[in-house]
Amino acid sequence: MKFLPVGATALLVELDGLGDTLALHAEIERRRAGGWAPDLADVIPGARTVLLDGVTDRAELAAELRSWDVAPVAAAEGPAVEIPCRYDGEDLAEVAARWGMSAPEAARRHAAAEYRVAFCGFAPGFGYLSGLPAHLAVPRRATPRTAVPAGRVALAGTWTGVYPRSSPGGWQLIGRTDAVLWDAGRAQPALLTPGARVRFVAVA
Repeated sequence: MKFLPVGATALLVELDGLGDTLALHAEIERRRAGGWAPDLADVIPGARTVLLDGVTDRAELAAELRSWDVAPVAAAEGPAVEIPCRYDGEDLAEVAARWGMSAPEAARRHAAAEYRVAFCGFAPGFGYLSGLPAHLAVPRRATPRTAVPAGRVALAGTWTGVYPRSSPGGWQLIGRTDAVLWDAGRAQPALLTPGARVRFVAVA
């Protein structure tokens, strides 16, 4: 673990990978449920980081975290979510070429996998979905687009994501969906929440 101060009251913990991040985050939340660190304002996991906001003594907290025996966590059985997807994205042909297959086969390959929301970020409703095999990883675009429409299904590295609203973005666009990723009027605004299991269903 590596510890970095952020702002006036936050501590960023850098870890070796997603598994370590999920394990540390689960241990922090387990201890918080028992009353540990009541002054913490927020705990935000990322792909290889956990940000703790509201830290009064960063050196003391870092020493405590180092002393923990953190056990690996099994994937939580979150809710199942199906997302209809039209595989007609602007970058599908390029992604298919990188994968060494036709565009229709690339679409079938993507839809065949089951994904899991590892964590959320970037924009309200944006989930980082793990599940794409490592050998199918694709790089971000060399030049990001200034505006990606809402509902675009996209890839970056081994992550899949769906843009919840129009925003700049550099991920490879492979499809689009009419699913509403974020609706502040719903009881649960975000369609995708950490731990959710996601499948993309190809539609015409």
